[in-house]
Amino acid sequence: MVPYRPEPLSDFSNPAVAAEFERALACVSAQLGKRYPMIIGGRRVDAPESITSVNPSRPDQVVGYAARGGLAEAEVAVDAALEAFPAWSRTPAEVRARILFKAAAVMRRRKHELSAWLSHEVGKNWVEADADTAEAIDFLEYYGRQMLKLAAPQELTRIPGEENHLYYRPLGVGVVHSPFNFPLAILTGMTAAAIVTGNTVVVKPSTEAPVIAAKLFEVLEEAGLPPGVANLLYADPVEVGDYLTTHREVRFINFTGSRHVGCQIYEKAAKVQPGQIFLRRVIAEMGGKDAIIVDGTADLDEAAAGIVTSAFGFSGQKCSACSRAIVTADVYDQLLGRVVARTRALKVGPATDRETDVGPVAAARFQQKILEYIEIGKSEGRLVTGGNALPGGYYVEPTIFADVAPTARIAQEEIFGPVLAFIKADDFAHALRIANGTEYGLTGAVYTRSRENLELARQEFMVGNLYFNRKCTGAIVGAQPFGGFNMSGTDSKAGGPDYLLLFTQAQTVVERL
Repeated sequence: MVPYRPEPLSDFSNPAVAAEFERALACVSAQLGKRYPMIIGGRRVDAPESITSVNPSRPDQVVGYAARGGLAEAEVAVDAALEAFPAWSRTPAEVRARILFKAAAVMRRRKHELSAWLSHEVGKNWVEADADTAEAIDFLEYYGRQMLKLAAPQELTRIPGEENHLYYRPLGVGVVHSPFNFPLAILTGMTAAAIVTGNTVVVKPSTEAPVIAAKLFEVLEEAGLPPGVANLLYADPVEVGDYLTTHREVRFINFTGSRHVGCQIYEKAAKVQPGQIFLRRVIAEMGGKDAIIVDGTADLDEAAAGIVTSAFGFSGQKCSACSRAIVTADVYDQLLGRVVARTRALKVGPATDRETDVGPVAAARFQQKILEYIEIGKSEGRLVTGGNALPGGYYVEPTIFADVAPTARIAQEEIFGPVLAFIKADDFAHALRIANGTEYGLTGAVYTRSRENLELARQEFMVGNLYFNRKCTGAIVGAQPFGGFNMSGTDSKAGGPDYLLLFTQAQTVVERL
């Protein structure tokens, strides 16, 4: 087993690599409009109703149709997972890990194709789509290796006359609720962690990204995952989601999404149902209101570049995106000017175009919500650039409001779009207080040359992922375990050495010699 190394990103400045991606885009374009059944117990299951996936860059273009299940299909999916659990939980960890490694190899061979699906289905430009697919590969490789460590003999204190062992047992059947914004990476990571530890799952992907979920299941099937270990259920997130959350046989919920939905799941999952003999576990990542702090000692060009990339990459549709720039008064105007200039230079357009910096948001309802927040922002700050919808797709101009109060709605509520609030701070300590002044605590960044300020931030900036002199997005699996504080979730640290423990229960076995 070679040591884990993150999957390299594609170099699109290489003409050969760019040509390969163009061919992948053309190949995917020729496959648009197909129908995708659910996969339950290894069987393809169709349904009368459909979930229609459209290209947010071209909403008149259908990416695919997914068979829409209901409560009956949800119950069958849970039953299939229950049936598969005994054999899968007894499958040696080495075998389970090997399936993840095989899936990573399949994904690597299909890398550009999978990225092309991401560009068509959720509007990720070339760079963002490539990073999503690379992260999915990383999760498979990393969690496979972590499972081998977890299955190895654990170091315990020796007691004369006794033999002691600690085993990590799978929980049972779980549910995976995945989001639209990293529809391959996060879906892969959430699913892989659950199954490599010996659990079986019902996977309910975002209704905005059903096709890429089908592609993941193609990969898992080719890798040799037995039927019923992972079951793909396309369904209404409210009706069927609630049913699965409270199902008496569901032992854990793995959720990534909004604070509102995450809190509902957390509350409902806590209620013990008749016949339920366990306390249900919830692993939740619920978003953020992330800030980048810049003081007067910082390299302003680096800070401006980091802010723009963090705020407008994938149109701000990342839980780690910078939505607040908190800048000390001595460099506020200078930095604002540089960030605005960089933002105005961004090219907004179809995600499949190589030159596009900012693609569309993923759905019409997201576009509408963002535009409503922009209207709110006009009464809470000074609009300095952007603010408009653009024709042809679900486009929103990268938007910056200046002179925003720390308590303004656009400085407190997660917008999940390309909207940035510039906030002036008296000094660095004041900037830290502003940064910590929301209910979230996911990511943050600090640009400063002051060692004193860096160490103060290290102690006082209350976020799960804190970055110094770099952007606040782009955590790397295995290097930067990801998860946040407060209403950002349960700080589950995806891509870290303790993440798999969340899907296990520890058993101590003692034998007197």
